[in-house]
Amino acid sequence: MDIQYSIQVYKQYFNFAASHFLIFEDGTREPLHGHNYRVKFRGEAGELKGDMVFDFLDIKPIVRKVCDSLDHKLLLPKLNSKLEIHTEDNNYIVKTPCNCTFSFPKQDVLMLPILNTSAERLAVYICDQVRERVLNEYNFRFKSLEIEVEETPGQSAIYSYKEEGL
Repeated sequence: MDIQYSIQVYKQYFNFAASHFLIFEDGTREPLHGHNYRVKFRGEAGELKGDMVFDFLDIKPIVRKVCDSLDHKLLLPKLNSKLEIHTEDNNYIVKTPCNCTFSFPKQDVLMLPILNTSAERLAVYICDQVRERVLNEYNFRFKSLEIEVEETPGQSAIYSYKEEGL
């Protein structure tokens, strides 16, 4: 019998306000805009250690730190091949396929290792960050993780990750 245990954490402070724009496959872009994102976390284990999947007191600050790192930033996808991004003094200069050019102060920008700044890609990024921090700080791997990123109430993307070999 395959028994699974999971925890879910959805705190008021698992949120971040950030701006972004998507680059679509045809090279067009949506207007620069922002969201007040909310994040839900779910982690699964096949067995309990100390009668818990993982201590709530340990996972909450990790998710919060990841959210805080995104807060009040312009999110740019550094892996998007359709964007030209270079630096000039203390700014990022961003050119889009439609020949729009933006200049953003570096301190206001977070360059993310993702293809686009969709809620789906942000969920993957947040999951990777949480996984890495849990492993580094607690030497623990969840059997599976699920991250939900809500852009607006009732509109969210969910990413599910399964750890191989567990």
